[in-house]
Amino acid sequence: MPKKIYDILVTNDERSIAYVKSYHQKPKSEVGVLFLGGFRSDMNGTKATFLEDWCIEQKYNFLKFDYSGHGDSSENFESGCITDWSNDASAVLDQLTNGPQILVGSSMGGWISLILGKQGHKRIISFIGIAAAPDFTENSMWTNLDTKARDDLKTYGKIQLESEYSSEPYVITEKLISDGRSNLIMNSKLEAPFSVRLLQGMRDTDVHFSTAVKLCEHISHDDVEVVLVKNADHQFSSPHCLEVLKSTIEEFL
Repeated sequence: MPKKIYDILVTNDERSIAYVKSYHQKPKSEVGVLFLGGFRSDMNGTKATFLEDWCIEQKYNFLKFDYSGHGDSSENFESGCITDWSNDASAVLDQLTNGPQILVGSSMGGWISLILGKQGHKRIISFIGIAAAPDFTENSMWTNLDTKARDDLKTYGKIQLESEYSSEPYVITEKLISDGRSNLIMNSKLEAPFSVRLLQGMRDTDVHFSTAVKLCEHISHDDVEVVLVKNADHQFSSPHCLEVLKSTIEEFL
């Protein structure tokens, strides 16, 4: 059994990033798994916990973390943006992982994983997107706001929206929208120097399954595949979905 470490990484931006690192003295593979969660999620979700337990059992190296403003990490959620969370992920990848890495990005984590790929991190050998949501601040949040909401956002700097995943509304800030525009990846050629697998539920009401197909077409790499699961929703966490995720990771391990 590996030593399980709950710790804090203080980044160059002086943000305290909570993470869990499960590394083995003699791992079954030199390749590690790095999980990147979604918007407003934390590292204790179903998929992250499933992968952590499975990697421990199979003796694969695994790491998960909370972005700043999420979970147990420092900072206020409303002050964060895509650049901040990408920088958090970059620091975790550079400073906390060893050897080649498979990035498993859920929803927003898929967008951030591809941003890291564009930044040229050499140790990323493959990317697995789970309901990957590239550019969602623009093509989902902003696009779905009516004129009044857009005006309120400009006037007050933030607005509240209802969430189907929580009784508490979530906040969209003008900073999040404007910063998202500086990180868009679907508006220009996207070269991914690694293999890509896009896992997508066809009953996903947050990210339509056509997004995975468009992303597949957009990525400039020959080894890109889309896996559609007809009865899966955005959570992609049913027993069958978790088995699909596991077998996909095993392909690269």
